[in-house]
Amino acid sequence: MTATGEIPLANWARTVKKSALQQMLMEASRPGVISFALGLPDVNLFPTDAYLNAVEHVLANDPVGMQYGPPFQPLKEQIVDLMRKRGVKCKSEQVFLTAGAQQGMNLLVRLLLDPGGPVVVEEMAYTGFQQVIEPFQPKILTVSTDLKTGMEVEEVELLLRKGIRPSFIYAITDGHNPMAVSMSVEKRVRLVELASRFGTPIIEDDAYGFFCYEEESCPPMRAFDDKTVLYVGTFSKILCPGLRVGWIIVPEALTHYLSVVKEATDINTGNFAQRAISAYIDSGHLPGHIDFLRDEYRLRRDAMINALCEHFPVPSRWETPSSGVFVWVEMPDDINGVELLRVCMSEWQVAFIPGSAFCSLGRGRGSNCIRLNFSHSTPEIIKEGMIRLARALTALENGR
Repeated sequence: MTATGEIPLANWARTVKKSALQQMLMEASRPGVISFALGLPDVNLFPTDAYLNAVEHVLANDPVGMQYGPPFQPLKEQIVDLMRKRGVKCKSEQVFLTAGAQQGMNLLVRLLLDPGGPVVVEEMAYTGFQQVIEPFQPKILTVSTDLKTGMEVEEVELLLRKGIRPSFIYAITDGHNPMAVSMSVEKRVRLVELASRFGTPIIEDDAYGFFCYEEESCPPMRAFDDKTVLYVGTFSKILCPGLRVGWIIVPEALTHYLSVVKEATDINTGNFAQRAISAYIDSGHLPGHIDFLRDEYRLRRDAMINALCEHFPVPSRWETPSSGVFVWVEMPDDINGVELLRVCMSEWQVAFIPGSAFCSLGRGRGSNCIRLNFSHSTPEIIKEGMIRLARALTALENGR
């Protein structure tokens, strides 16, 4: 204890703060607020009836489902089939079950990163990943992102050619969070080639990869390399987040080490949820449900893009995302996203996340940007929210 009676914290924890997403979770749930802030699915789209049947089946026929137990082998085999639809070949022995994608990233980082070690990440990066690496106080090496083709792989190559050997490269290939871009096939192939040549693992975060709105989807990087790419997937987006079940695909030799790290974290992934998801998949509903979500989210994406085109009052830049659940908007340099959020919340009851919240170096980049989510709201609510956002922006402009 300190002289003042306070419990001394680890160095990294003394300055730790809640992410902008966690702070906004309560604010955006206030009555009357239209939220474009979080990457939440719409609860009205959850497959409640079919999942209830799956739960009842487990309770009636699988008594050990409520007990501690090893990872559920049938679910691992079903994930192998699911990944085949994404163009990835793997064996069940390479599938490691986790409590969502967030835990998957956490386990891989703990396995790969020494305190102070170097990591390669884009300038704008998912805040949940930033929180995972924060306790290690790593040396963060940033590369930029093209809004049409994704991570600038040439900048990664320059780092590697200088002799830098990062512990890993973190990449979101489809539906980038926050920038909404999907990496081009050429860049996926090139990044995998570089990682393999220089012996650098890639943590591939594929939370949104099943939501491709084009006729043909690109396979994840794991499809091009089964040794260097460590793939992270989740049922949170294609079923519902509350189940907290995800998976990692890794070389089989790594699963032993992951098991040890995971046991120290939570002993055992939710056995009951694993078995209920497996029963749901056995019922044959999952492919149709993913198609349903893809069609519904495409409508919502188009509603947001159309509203931006119709109502946004200032010259700004955005792209129509081919995957995922976000739109990234770059406004003129003199518009501050944090100030715009203050006006939106206090006067117009609209929430979003300012772009600066995602800056991986913790500096002011992205201050003129905002991230908007379209999966949570109906097209009608999206249109109303975008009208409010446009009015708030106009008011901010006129108030100068």
